Amino acid sequence: MCNQSKTETKISTFQIHIVEKCKQNDRQAQMQLYNQYCNGMLIVALRFVKDTMEAEDIVQEAFIKAFSKLEQYKAEVSFGAWLKRIVINRCIDVLKSKRQRLIELEEHHLNVVDADYENEWLVDDAITIDEVKAAIERLPEKYKIVVMLYLIEGYDHQEISEVLNITEVASRTQLSRGKQKLQNELKLEKNGTRS
Repeated sequence: MCNQSKTETKISTFQIHIVEKCKQNDRQAQMQLYNQYCNGMLIVALRFVKDTMEAEDIVQEAFIKAFSKLEQYKAEVSFGAWLKRIVINRCIDVLKSKRQRLIELEEHHLNVVDADYENEWLVDDAITIDEVKAAIERLPEKYKIVVMLYLIEGYDHQEISEVLNITEVASRTQLSRGKQKLQNELKLEKNGTRS
């Protein structure tokens, strides 16, 4: 256990060193960070936008923004986590700009979701992760983004509300409805009614 924490410390110190070089416009350090995170960020972008070229553009824009805003990076989280947030925010901006807008629900139409329902997320063992991902893709846009941010990216409702500019109540409600639709989709698949 001690060796692992020493390794993690070395890695984070090394990463901070590279970021510091990037702040000084060291092109080699920027290329090193780019090469380290490019493929992972492309995978993240492809979860939101399905076009590879568009995802590549998003990743490029995210790196440009990250390098131009490096003074805001405080090493409280890993550089990768900080960059991932920039990529996700850029994906959401692109989706919004394409008029695939998330439909904001009026507060008075929302039902407060019982917090215990979130813990009742069970899927049949026979269903594969690919089937779950495919079912998420079929969800209506307003549910799909919240479900992806919560289940795949690990965001909490406060973070989702900030990223999507909706209330936490709207986030909880859209997640609840999205998970319900997702479970129904997966039941249809399991019963063989979807090709």
